[in-house]
Amino acid sequence: MTTGQPGTGSARPTPIGDARIRPATPAAADTPTPAARTAATGSDTTASAAGQDRPVRSDGTTASATTDDGTRAATPKNDGPRSSPAGSDGAEHGAAKDRVVTGATAKDSAVTGGAAKDSTGKDATAKDSVGKDATATGSVGKDATATGSATKDGATTGGTDRDSATKDDAAKGSDTTGGEKAEGEKGDDAGGPVKTDGEAKSAGSTGSERWEAFASAPEPVPSLLSRAARAVGWFLIHEWTLASLGALALAVLMTWPTLRYPRYTLPQDYWDPSLQAWQMAWSGHILLTEPARLWQSNTFFPELWSFAFSDTLLGYAPAGMLGSGPEDAVLRYNIMFVLAHALATLGAYALARQLGAGRIGAAVAGVAYTYAPWLLAQAGHLHVLSNGGIPLALAMLARGHGWSLRHGYRPERRHDGWVYAGWLVAAWQLSLGFGIGLPFAYFLAGAMLVAVVLFYARRLRTGQAPPFGRRMLVANLVGGMLFAGVGLLMAIPYFKVTQLHPYAERTIGDISIFSPPASGFVTAPAESRIWGGLHEGARAALPWHPEMTLLPGFVLYALAAGGLFFSVWRLRHRLLLLVGVLVTMAFAMGTRFFDGSFTYVPLFEHAPGWNALRTPGRLMLWTTLLLALLAAGAVTALTERVRELAAQRIPSWPGPWLRLATLLPLLLVAVEGLNTTPHPVVPTQPAALRTVEGPLLVLPSNQSLDQHVMLWSTSRFPDVVNGGSGFTPRQLDDVRRVTQSFPDQTSADYLRTLGVRTVVLLRGQVAGTPWEITIDAPVDSLGITRQEIDGAVVYRL
Repeated sequence: MTTGQPGTGSARPTPIGDARIRPATPAAADTPTPAARTAATGSDTTASAAGQDRPVRSDGTTASATTDDGTRAATPKNDGPRSSPAGSDGAEHGAAKDRVVTGATAKDSAVTGGAAKDSTGKDATAKDSVGKDATATGSVGKDATATGSATKDGATTGGTDRDSATKDDAAKGSDTTGGEKAEGEKGDDAGGPVKTDGEAKSAGSTGSERWEAFASAPEPVPSLLSRAARAVGWFLIHEWTLASLGALALAVLMTWPTLRYPRYTLPQDYWDPSLQAWQMAWSGHILLTEPARLWQSNTFFPELWSFAFSDTLLGYAPAGMLGSGPEDAVLRYNIMFVLAHALATLGAYALARQLGAGRIGAAVAGVAYTYAPWLLAQAGHLHVLSNGGIPLALAMLARGHGWSLRHGYRPERRHDGWVYAGWLVAAWQLSLGFGIGLPFAYFLAGAMLVAVVLFYARRLRTGQAPPFGRRMLVANLVGGMLFAGVGLLMAIPYFKVTQLHPYAERTIGDISIFSPPASGFVTAPAESRIWGGLHEGARAALPWHPEMTLLPGFVLYALAAGGLFFSVWRLRHRLLLLVGVLVTMAFAMGTRFFDGSFTYVPLFEHAPGWNALRTPGRLMLWTTLLLALLAAGAVTALTERVRELAAQRIPSWPGPWLRLATLLPLLLVAVEGLNTTPHPVVPTQPAALRTVEGPLLVLPSNQSLDQHVMLWSTSRFPDVVNGGSGFTPRQLDDVRRVTQSFPDQTSADYLRTLGVRTVVLLRGQVAGTPWEITIDAPVDSLGITRQEIDGAVVYRL
C-alpha cells in the first residue's frame, strides 16, 4: 500500500500495519482534504486519466496516490480547467447532490482519515457500486487490489460516499470526474479515460454481458397443460368446492340407506314417494314429447288439469328426462332425495357465510337447517325437503346487493350477476311447489318492500340516498318479473282446478286439524334416532303427530340461546332474529295461537293462494333457518375467541386441540339429526301394465293403491282413471263406488261412457274386497273379454 502528500503526485511505500493503527488526522478547515477533493471529482480518478505518473509496486502493479491516513489523493487532471456545472460552487465537480463533507466522519459522505463505514478489515467493496464488486484501492484490508475502480455513488478509497455520483448521473452521461465533459466524450464508468461514444457503448455492453451469468434466471412460461392443471387444482381446494363435496358426502351418510338399493326401496313409505316419483317422470316425459299437454296428465282420466291436483316438483323435470319405467323413476327419486339434502346444507351454509359467519359457524347452520329432527317426519314429502333453494337464493341476492348482517351495506361489493342468479334460483324453488314456495314468495315481497321503505326513509332523513345504481335496479326488475312470471304460470292451472272443483278448497276447519300445539316444538318424531323413543308418550298426545312433531333440535335451541348473549351479530340483529323466531312459531301453530286471529287466519282469508296450505306446521322451516343463523353467530364468536387464545399461548401446542374443540357444536347438531327412517320395498309392477292399452282402470282403487298405479304407468304413460293427490275428484269417487260390483252390466256401461276400454283386476289385492267373489264370474253376456296375465285379470270392454 502506498501513501503520499496530497496533490504532489509523489508516493512512498507505507507498511500496512502502520495504516491499521495510525489514527485519522483531521485536516484544517480551510484546506481541502483529499477526501473532499475526491468527493468533488465524484469518481476514483486514475493517474493515467490525470496525466500523472504513479509509483510502481514490486509486483509490477501501479499504486494509487494516497494520503498518510489511508485516503487516496485526488489528483487533478492536466487537461486544462473545466467549468463547474450550473448551480455548483466549483468545488463539487460531479459530486453527490448537496453533500460536501470536509474532514468529518459522516454517513453517506466522503470521509477522510480512513474512518469510512465498512472500509476497515474488509475488502472495501463499495455498496451498490456501478461496477459490482469493485474493490477500492488504498483501503486498509486484504486483497484490495482493484485500481481505479469507480464505486457506485462516488465511493473513494478509505471511505464510502453512498449518494455522490448516483446511477442516474452515470446513465444520463453526466461527467463523473468533475466538471462538464467535452463535446463528443463520455466519462468512463470505471473512472478511466474519457472515451468516445462508440468506445463507451462497447465497454458498457461488455460490462453488462459480464455479469449476466450472475442474474436470476427468468421465470419459465407455463404451458397450457400446466395452467389447466393449476386451475383444476385451485378449483378442487376452493372453499365452495369443498363445501359442496362435504354437503354431498354428509347427505349420503345422513340419509343412509337410501342409496343402498336405490332402484327398489323408497324412504319413509311407498305412497307419497311413489306419487312424487311419477311426477318427476311425467314432467320429463311430456316436456320431451308433447309440452302443451303438461298439465293434462295421464292420471285421473278423464279429468282436466290433473297435474295440478298437488305440488308438482316441476323444477326436477330435467332429471325426469333420463330413464323410463318404474325402476328408473324410483332411482331418480332416491338420487334427488339425497341431492335435496345436500343442496339445503349448501344453501344454508352459503347464506350464513354471506351474512358474516365463519366456516364452522356456517357449517353448523347448514347441518342444523337440513337435519333438524322435525324434518325426519317429512322424509316422504320431497317437496318439503326440497327447500335448499330458499337460503341459496337469499345468499345470492344478499351478495349481489353487497349486504351482510355483520358488515351492513357495502356498495362497492354490488354485482348484478349475483342478483340475476338469486332470482333464477328463487324462481326454480317456486317451481317445485307452492307448499314451500308460496311463503317464500311472500317473504321476498315483504323484504323488497322493507328495503324500499328504508331506502327512501334514509334519503328523507339525511338528504342523501345510499348508492344503488341503474344496473341493480334493472337486475331486480328483470329478476322480479321472471320470478312473478313463473309464479303466475304455475298458479293458472291451480286456479283452473279450483274453478272445476270448488270443494277442493281448504277451510279453516281443515287448518285446525293440522295445527300443532306449543308442545310440538319440543317433541321429536318417531324417526329420530336420539329422541324418537323417549318422546313416544308426547307424540301419543298429539292429534296428528306426523305434522305436529316440530322439534328443531335441543342442541340448536341451546346454541341459538347462547347466540343471544355471545355472538358476532350486533345486538339489534340478534333481537330481530329472536323476533323472527317467535313470529314464525306463532304462524306455525296455525289456529292454536289465540285461534290464529292475529296470525294465520288473516293470511288464510286475504293472502292469495294461502288457503291452499293445509299444514301450518311446515312454516317451522323458517323458524329453523332463523335459529340456525343465531347459532352460527354464536359458534363464529366462539371460534374467533379460541383462535385468539391459541395465538396467545406459549408454547402453542394446545392450539390445535382448542381449535378441534370448536367442531363439537357441529358434531352435536349432526348427531341429533340421525334417523331411523324405514325404507320399504316398492311393490313390483304387474306384467299386464307393461302391455295393455289405455284408457284403463286398475282395481282395487283407493288413495294408497292408486299412487302405486301412477308409478307403474311410467313405462308407457297410458291414460289411467286411477290417481292419488291432496284431494279426490268426485268423478273418481263415483268410479270407485260404481265398480264395487264389477264385472256387471251397470259398471261396464258406466266405464264405457267415460271412455275406459280396459280394466285390470289385481288378484293379489282383492282379499277382503267385493272382487274376491266376482273375480272369476263369467262375462260372456256383458260383451267383455277376459284374459289372465301373470297374476292379473284383464277385461277388455
